[in-house]
Amino acid sequence: MSIVNEMCLDFYACPENEAFARLAISAFILPLNPTLEEMGDVKTAVSEAVTNAIVHGYGMHGGTIRMRATLNSDNMLTVDIIDNGCGIADVEKAREPFFTTAPDSERSGMGFTVMESFMDSVEVHSHLHCGTSVRMCKRFAAASVPVAKRA
Repeated sequence: MSIVNEMCLDFYACPENEAFARLAISAFILPLNPTLEEMGDVKTAVSEAVTNAIVHGYGMHGGTIRMRATLNSDNMLTVDIIDNGCGIADVEKAREPFFTTAPDSERSGMGFTVMESFMDSVEVHSHLHCGTSVRMCKRFAAASVPVAKRA
């Protein structure tokens, strides 16, 4: 399988950039002619992962988030959300519904269950004091994916 399209974007970890990340991934998948449901699924999953980096990874104190997206010839979209924040001590515990590292806020969890419900797969890798990487994959219908020609 070969890469049909790819992007990499670094942005500041502030609440305003959660919407920016949603718009960027929307623009990236728009040529796939996704359904409204597919578009909403990807945007929501990206939003959850970016919000985690802002709130839990960096504790609302800023940092850099990297969003990398690839589309391969097997019609698979892969989105990586990467931060260099505090990391997650227990990834399995963090993946439980309603678990949060910010109990004093109005958050209802870290959103991994939400990401898993909208994407085909979600992988989380984290190291304390080094950051977290969330990889989400979603397969699009073959008829939706145009084959780009590389120069």
